[in-house]
Amino acid sequence: MRIGILTGGGDVPGLNPCIKAVVNRAEDEGIQVVGIRRGWWGLLHLNPSDPTSVAACTIKLDNNVVRTIDRSGGTFLHTSRTHPGKVKSSDIPEFLREPGWKPGAEDEKTRRDFTPHVLKNLEKLGIEVLIPIGGDDTLSYGERLHQEGFPVVAIPKTMDNDVFGTDYCIGFSTAVTRSVNFLHQLRTSAGSHERIAVIELFGRNSGETSLISSYLAGVDRAIISEVHFDPEKLARLVMEDKRNNPSNYAMVTVSEGAQMVGGKIIEVEVIDNLRRAVHKPGECNRPGTVRQAEAGVPFAGGGFGGFAAGSSFAGKFRHDEGCPRKRNNRPVSPNQSPQLYIPGGERRRRTNSTMGR
Repeated sequence: MRIGILTGGGDVPGLNPCIKAVVNRAEDEGIQVVGIRRGWWGLLHLNPSDPTSVAACTIKLDNNVVRTIDRSGGTFLHTSRTHPGKVKSSDIPEFLREPGWKPGAEDEKTRRDFTPHVLKNLEKLGIEVLIPIGGDDTLSYGERLHQEGFPVVAIPKTMDNDVFGTDYCIGFSTAVTRSVNFLHQLRTSAGSHERIAVIELFGRNSGETSLISSYLAGVDRAIISEVHFDPEKLARLVMEDKRNNPSNYAMVTVSEGAQMVGGKIIEVEVIDNLRRAVHKPGECNRPGTVRQAEAGVPFAGGGFGGFAAGSSFAGKFRHDEGCPRKRNNRPVSPNQSPQLYIPGGERRRRTNSTMGR
C-alpha cells in the first residue's frame, strides 16, 4: 500500500509534526508514503513520463527524511493555493497546453478542470489513499476527488478553526497564543498614548480566534463574524470602556469577516471617528517554531497525523460525521453533499451556534 500526503493553503506551525506522524505510523505498518510537493500544484504539474518532473513534484518519505522536520514551523513539502479544478489559462503547465497555445488567447476568467490529469498521476504514482492537509479550499478539492471515487482522508488546517466536522484545526492554538501575546504587548502603547487599539484577527467565517484571544487577554470588546454589530453602539460602549479604565485606553478585537448590522463586511476603519490605533497582526501568526500544543496533543499536528494514517490503513474514507462543506457559513446536511473523513471528527461534532458578547 502507498499513501500520498500534501499540504495546501497558508502555512502554520504544526504541519511538519503532522507529516512526521503520518510517516512514522505508516512505516511502522510497512506502508510507503509519497510526499507531494507544493500542494495540489505538484499533482497538476507532474508529468509522469518525465523523471525530472517526478523528482521535482514528489519525494519519498521515510523516518530518516522526516526525523528532524518537527523542529521547525511551516511545511517542508512546501505549499500553494493551486486548485486543479479551477486553473487559469496562464497557469496551465506547458506539457498540458494544446498546440498553438498563446498567452492571453483565453479569457483569464475562464477556468479549466484538470481533475482527470490529477487522477491519472495518482494512479501512475501508485497512490491508493491521499491525505491532504489544509483548509476550506484545499479540502474542497479533496472532496472533488472523493466524488470521483478516490479515497481521501482529510486533515483540517486553518488558523480560523472554521472547518466543519472537527473541534480543532492545526494552527489554531498558535494563532490564539500569539494573538494573546500581541494583545498584551500592545497594551503598553495603547495605555501610553491613551488610545483605543483595534486589532484585526483571523476569522472570515468564524470568530473563534477573536473571541477566545480577547477572553484570554482581557480585551474590552470582541467583534466576531457570526454576530453583526452596530457601529454606533460599539463606539458608545468602547468610549465608556476607555473612560472607566484608570489608564484611559481601550482594546477591541475584530474578526476579519466582521459585519455591521445589515450584512456588509466592514474594515476596521469604520470607527475612524475614534482616536485609535489599528493593528493587523494576522499574518504574523504563521511563521516561527512549533508550539508543543501543535506538535503533540491528541487533536493537534502529531495526533491528527497518527489518526489519519490509521484511518488510511483501516479503509475509513467516509463517515456520517465527516466534513461537509459550508454554504454561506451554514453546514451542508449529509444528504446534500459527499463527505470527507476527518479522523476524530466523530468524537465531537461542531455546532453552528452563535457566539458573542
